[in-house]
Formats: sequence, structure tokens, C-alpha cells
Amino acid sequence: MNDYPGRVKTGLNTRENWWSAMPPRTGRGPKPTRWVLIMLTFVLPLLIPAGLNVFRSEATGEGSVIFGLLVFYGACYVLFPMVMRPSGRWMYFALAGTMLLTGSVLTFLMGGNPYVLVYATAVAAFILPPAWAVIFNGTTLLGVLIGLSLTGAPDLGDFVTVVSVTVAMFFMANLVRAVRKLEAANQEIATLAVAGERERLARDLHDILGHSLTTITVKAGLARRMLESGKDDGRALEEIREVEGLTRSALSDIRATVSEYREVSLSAELAGARAALRAAEIDADLPHAVDNIEPGLQRTFGYVLREAVTNVLRHSEAKRVTVRFGKRWLEIEDDGEAVEAPAGNGLRGLTERLDAVGGTLKAAPRPGGGWLVRAEVPATVVVSDPRAPFTEAAGECA
Repeated sequence: MNDYPGRVKTGLNTRENWWSAMPPRTGRGPKPTRWVLIMLTFVLPLLIPAGLNVFRSEATGEGSVIFGLLVFYGACYVLFPMVMRPSGRWMYFALAGTMLLTGSVLTFLMGGNPYVLVYATAVAAFILPPAWAVIFNGTTLLGVLIGLSLTGAPDLGDFVTVVSVTVAMFFMANLVRAVRKLEAANQEIATLAVAGERERLARDLHDILGHSLTTITVKAGLARRMLESGKDDGRALEEIREVEGLTRSALSDIRATVSEYREVSLSAELAGARAALRAAEIDADLPHAVDNIEPGLQRTFGYVLREAVTNVLRHSEAKRVTVRFGKRWLEIEDDGEAVEAPAGNGLRGLTERLDAVGGTLKAAPRPGGGWLVRAEVPATVVVSDPRAPFTEAAGECA
């Protein structure tokens, strides 16, 4: 069998599953009183005839012993679902061994009737690991068959029926194990899906608000300085109007992101970067068109441009920013202060976005000073406008 990452191994095709106990129940299951009623429906056909013989006037001491053993045997069968706990491994072996021994004794006391063994073999199949269930049940059935052969000719038809029922119970128990494993896996998948969606939303909000709020801060600061100096009030009013527009746009982007409708456009990000850099009084050398970039990469490169420009505004104290791109690559470089620092969650998110399209991201100081961010996708990779990875890092930018 080929192994795949994350594959849930539920069958008997692995050594681990042969020796592992029954997984715990993921749900609540039937109430104890309901368990008792269900199990009694299987035990009463065995107990009632023996009880009637005991209470008859001609009942012998042997009949009383048989009835007592049957009551003990039936009680073990009725109560075994309620003692199934993850920490009760040795209790399982004790219960299975006791029931198999009692069932073997009753088989000989009841005239060689092997059907009484079905209750014990079924319990062993459910509470023991599959390998031990085969060992316990196989040894017991073989011992009873040998004992019946020595004391008289056994009814092979009845014995084959008991073996067939035991095998059926064995595979039914394995089916229950598989179902419980799959239920546990589904619960884990649901938990991971919630965590992944939370990270995706946090990542997208970081990408959207990080750039928008940085631009708003720069523009508001510029307008404040103009108003304080009393010069160029018209320019200050224009900056305030742009701040108002950016806040409305950011609010719209948040609503769209929550609804998963927002699309990032490289051309829109280019225009936004031009406005943000101008407001920060940073000389920007930006392309005027994005037609030469492969369409399937424009969304990813839009995120790269947004994050890189945001980092320039926040950290670099640059005076000039240059953006260049080709069919499958994008570069953003500045002349600010280049300081080696661990990659933040913003750059980690970009790295994951590039990984999703088979590309690479490089963010490092330039030899002549400043910082260089380069995103590139090899020509050998087929690109078809992928969406963002489901689970990505979220948080502050680098």
C-alpha cells in the first residue's frame, strides 16, 4: 500500500492497527441504561431456558451451577460496553479471558453446545486489539474443538457456524474501529479548517489594512504639517480628501475580504503605491503599464508590490523607490537604510504566495545600500491565476 501524507490508516493492512486497541468513542453514544436493554435482548434467550430448569422441582445441583455461571457470563456480556475506557487495557484482557474460560466450561456442561461461546468471542473481538482477538478466540475455539473430539464426536456444523459468527464479529469490530478513526480525523479536519480560515482572514486583513493605514498615516501627517505651517492649505485639503477616500476604500475592502470577493489587481496596486509614495515625499520610479506581465501572476505580484511599498513607508526612510518587472519577475528596490532582520509574517505570507505558484521571493539588502525585494517564477512553471493558499501566516509585516 502506498502511504500518502495525512492518510488515515483504518484497515488491517498495517502492523500498528493489528496491535492497537479500539479507539475511544468520539460522540456520547447510547446511555448506560439503553446499553443494558440492548444487550439483554441477546442474553435473555440464553438465560431463560436455564432459569426455568432451575426453578423446576426436578432441578439438580448441576443445573444450579450452570445457571449461576450463565448469570455471571451474561452479566459480563451486558456490562462490557460500560467498562470500555482508553486506560482499561488490562481490564479488557481480564474480561475477555474470563468470558472465554467461562464460555468453554459452559460448552462442556451444556452437552457440548458451542453456541454459548459466541458471546465471549464477540466481546473479545470488540475489546481486544485485532491480533490478540485472533490469538484468544483462535486458541479457545481450537481447545474446545479438541476437547469435544476427545469426549465425543462434536457437531461440526454447529462448530463451523460459531466460527463463522466469530469471524463476522471480528470484521464488524474492525469496521467500528475504522469508523471511530474516521470520526476523529473529521473532527481534526474541522478544527484545522477553522484555524486555516482564521489565518487566511488575518493574512488578508493584514495585507489590506497594513498598506491602507500606512498610506492614511502618511497623508494625514503631511496634511497636519501643512496646516500647522499655514502654507498651501489647498494641498492640505486635497490630502484630507484623499485620506477620506482611502478610509472608505479600506472599509469596502474589509467587507469584501470577509465575503471573499475582493480581488487584488497589480495595476490598482501600482496606482496606490504611486499615491502613497508621493504623499510620503518619496521619489517613485514606477512603470505605467502591466501588460508585459503574465496575467496569471498579476494578482500574486500585486501582493508583493503592496507589501514591499508598505515596508518602505514604515521602515526604510528611503528617498527613492524603483519598481521594475518583466513577464515573470518583479523587483522593488529603495535607497533607504538596509538593516538585516528576521523575516516578519508579512514576508512569510508573500513567500507562501510565491510557493503556491512555484516561484521564489528574495528580500535582502542591496550591495550599494538600500533594500531589494525580488519575486520570480521560473518559465518552466505553468501558471493559471491561483488563489491564495488556504493556510498562510498572518500578523505584522516584516
